[in-house]
Amino acid sequence: MTRQIVSVVGGKDAASAGTYVSTNPASTKETVATVGLADAATFASACRTAKEAQREWAKVPAPVRGRVIASIGRLVEANAEALARLVTEEIGKPYKEALGEVREIVDTCDFFLGEGRRLYGQTVPSEMPDKNLFTFRNPVGVAAVITAGNFPVAVPSWYLVPALLCGNAVVWKPAEYAAASAHAMFRLFAAAGLPDGVLNIVFADGEQTFAGLEAALEEGTVQKIGFTGSSEVGRKVGELAGRHLQSPCLELGGKNPMVVMPDADLDLAVEGALFAGFGTAGQRCTSLGTVIVHESVHDEFVERFARAVQNAKIGDPMGDVLAGPLLDQKFADRYEEFLTWIQPHHTVVSGSTGRITAGNPHHEFTGDDGLYYHPVVVDGVRADDRIFLEETFGPLVGVTTFRTLDEAIELANLPGYGLSSSIYTINPAHVFRFRESISAGMLSVNNSTSGAEAHLPFGGNGKSGNGSRQSGVWVLDQFTRWQAMNWDHSGRLQKAQMDVADITPDLGFRLP
Repeated sequence: MTRQIVSVVGGKDAASAGTYVSTNPASTKETVATVGLADAATFASACRTAKEAQREWAKVPAPVRGRVIASIGRLVEANAEALARLVTEEIGKPYKEALGEVREIVDTCDFFLGEGRRLYGQTVPSEMPDKNLFTFRNPVGVAAVITAGNFPVAVPSWYLVPALLCGNAVVWKPAEYAAASAHAMFRLFAAAGLPDGVLNIVFADGEQTFAGLEAALEEGTVQKIGFTGSSEVGRKVGELAGRHLQSPCLELGGKNPMVVMPDADLDLAVEGALFAGFGTAGQRCTSLGTVIVHESVHDEFVERFARAVQNAKIGDPMGDVLAGPLLDQKFADRYEEFLTWIQPHHTVVSGSTGRITAGNPHHEFTGDDGLYYHPVVVDGVRADDRIFLEETFGPLVGVTTFRTLDEAIELANLPGYGLSSSIYTINPAHVFRFRESISAGMLSVNNSTSGAEAHLPFGGNGKSGNGSRQSGVWVLDQFTRWQAMNWDHSGRLQKAQMDVADITPDLGFRLP
């Protein structure tokens, strides 16, 4: 039976103004869910509902909120296989990766359950007697969280868990094409005992979401925006937030470089490039964009990399495969446009390109009726190519060369993104030179560009984001506001910077 899914606001099903059909990208004739889409008014109403619920939720002691987070983690853990299967069914992510994604929710909950007892402020010495200074973390209020579908449950948890822990209410708008996965995750969160209205889920298209968010900001019912998606849409969200003097949390696209030095372990570098470039069919924000290889090892690296890609298993995501299909038809259409960026001066070293079909198979695999595409490696990429400068969301990796580390760093920074990066070398001097010069918010040494852990900051700079960070204790600054308090118990008005005791030194003193 096809799932019927609608928005849930204040614990109740919300009205729909349209319908979206979520299909299985591995078998596009299979419907996963019929999704009722809300309009802008419903989104704005959800924000008002969240505002009312947040007042009481903020009064719940933070350690108790931490126990709710702990319960979410245990519920997700108990339902891990079912949730992972749904993720695989709906977006075509290989089941092993889907299980890892679900594990990320559990890890996030395990980390933040203790932060309910560590939402520390400070006691600070005053410059005047009989006066005490304090700082406190307060929740921001209502967070509007808008997420992509390539990580339909893990990335949302990076927002939802800390936001709820800190005493905020949330209106969550997931991607329509991953609605069933999101709805299942919402139900697990609700089962942990969250009061109605503290977490709301709204399914809507981009236009209605933007209009609803704009209305909510005008009404003053949203105090924080969390957005994961493309750099193009992120700019619009950032502009909207800026008009209301808000600083959003933006996690956007990437053109993530991997530098391969002359002393690199080439087998290890190939393994990292294969996973980073083609895991999740190249549809991660941290997916490898360009391999920047030293000219002395270029030919050998490319030969090994091409062979690995040609031999990679593409197919049914429930099987043991490197990659399954693309997420949705709109991403397949966009990826076919990226393939037109391949120019005569490029060399496709990986074999066939385009959609996998009976007439264009990948080994014996014919793609059936899924959105499967050949993994592509393009050598001879130049610094002024679109394929070098712009994100190519899908199974496409470019290769270029360099002579010096400074040149490699310049190439790595040139596209203007700044999410993730990688360098393969055994020379510590090269590692630290790369670290201090790379614009990316994250870097790996002898590891792929993909791979986040729940207790490290995640986020990018430049076209990849506005410097905000998710995960770990750093995300607490996104969902709390610092409040300073001074308490003068002297019984008189003491004026800062004026009524301060002065001890006069003899600065002219010199030893004989």
